[in-house]
Amino acid sequence: MRVHKWWLTLGVVWSITFAGMSFYWAMGGLFGVRSLGGAIYEMSLNPEPSFILIVWLTGFAKLLGAVLLLLLLVPWRNAAVSKVLYYISKIAGVFLFVYGFLNFITISMSAFAILDMDLEAHAIFWRLVFWEPFWMAGGICYFFSVKKQRSI
Repeated sequence: MRVHKWWLTLGVVWSITFAGMSFYWAMGGLFGVRSLGGAIYEMSLNPEPSFILIVWLTGFAKLLGAVLLLLLLVPWRNAAVSKVLYYISKIAGVFLFVYGFLNFITISMSAFAILDMDLEAHAIFWRLVFWEPFWMAGGICYFFSVKKQRSI
């Protein structure tokens, strides 16, 4: 397995930034939360303790992504560990990208009144120009952070 440190570094920064947003919102911050729209925005205005807990947990889950990428830098003696980390990184990258891409499609359909997602124009705009591309960018970083070494 060969690590691409540039992509890996971007992926770690992406993960920490994404986790930081969740922690900020879990502590009661509201800047940017309107851009999410829908039920998440509504719940954030008067959050129940269970909602705050979920936001904290999502922040920690996002930090686990950074840990995963940093584990790729460890020179593992056991080839199986390297192989597992390689595949987890690739699968995570594909998942993040596809998640953002599918959301982009469905929100675009909402923007053209093909689907009714109960999102205001502000949220649709920010989901299409920031949030969904942000998910896809994270997926690209994770996917390209490692590659298989060529066998000679």
